[in-house]
Amino acid sequence: MHQGKNQLQFFLGVNTPQGYVSRFDHLADVEDGWRVFVIKGAPGSGKSSLLKKVAQVFEDRCPDIQYILCSSDLDSLDGVVLPSLKIALADGTAPHAIEPKYPGVYETVINMSECWDERILAQRREEIIGLYRQGERLQELCSRYLGAAAALLYDTYRIALELTDTAKISRFADRLCAKELRPRDDIRGRETVRFLSGVTNRGSHLFTQTAKELAERIILVEDDYGASSRLLLAAIRAHALEKGYDLISCYCPLAPFDKLEHLFIPELSLGFVTCNRFHTFEMEPYKVINARRFTDLERIKLRKRRISFNRKAAAQMLTQAEILTAESKENHDQLEACYRQAMDFDHTTVIAAKLIDRLESLATQREREEPRP
Repeated sequence: MHQGKNQLQFFLGVNTPQGYVSRFDHLADVEDGWRVFVIKGAPGSGKSSLLKKVAQVFEDRCPDIQYILCSSDLDSLDGVVLPSLKIALADGTAPHAIEPKYPGVYETVINMSECWDERILAQRREEIIGLYRQGERLQELCSRYLGAAAALLYDTYRIALELTDTAKISRFADRLCAKELRPRDDIRGRETVRFLSGVTNRGSHLFTQTAKELAERIILVEDDYGASSRLLLAAIRAHALEKGYDLISCYCPLAPFDKLEHLFIPELSLGFVTCNRFHTFEMEPYKVINARRFTDLERIKLRKRRISFNRKAAAQMLTQAEILTAESKENHDQLEACYRQAMDFDHTTVIAAKLIDRLESLATQREREEPRP
């Protein structure tokens, strides 16, 4: 999948120091009447192709469509989200397995394993098991390199945090949010979690165009140390939710649960984007906030050598993780070849046609219930 105009692209699963982390729990909202279609099947069983067919059918009908890409293979889809129709589809197999909690009323399983011949697979049993095990080893090694990179950058973060005026950041966030975020109704906003970047089979990848599509006004937060931006975005997030705004929060793959890296408020077409030596954005910003205004620059100069070492060593660790992810993609390609040999693709075509008919019927019903302006 190549990012083009008017396409919102994200990851919902990425390689991290903790292993592969899936945030498919944020694919849709069960409390808001969504329906989720979970596609099950092995590599090469046509899951990504099915998702691409659905996206092609609905891309004009649903202008806010989101493409959830596979971080291990940028040409493959892991999911499609149709927000205005409250419909989502996802590859629900490992490493981002989805087990239905409310089957039939929230999730519906589409089983592609109906389309393969197990007698053919049995002939390649040892090869398939070996490839799965090799993939697990590559995944584990990738996570170790990412863990090393994260440890180095966390050391820089701790150094910078000691030299950061946290009270000044808090006051700045208060003023900024008072200006940009007008209080709405007496409700709390909702948060959707996504990844805007990740280590992929083609190197570290950042969805710059998605940021531009989400926000006409982008505030760049320039921060090479990782302390000020983390504190500032966390404060803005808290203000926005308290004032009733829905958010798209994009976390850092090296700290996927606690380091907020980018934040978007679609209703205001406003975004806050962290910019550093690992993430560069070619755009004309609405504003620029530099972390230096919150940092004791004289004292941080005394740690310059250590910070420089951390940055260079972390970059080397990330490079190795990228190489391993590319090797993992090659391993996955071999698995796909094994399963394709056993697939009945005429059957997958029938499944796809039935699913699309069902989705179109559901979409029509949704449009009648909630007509769009």
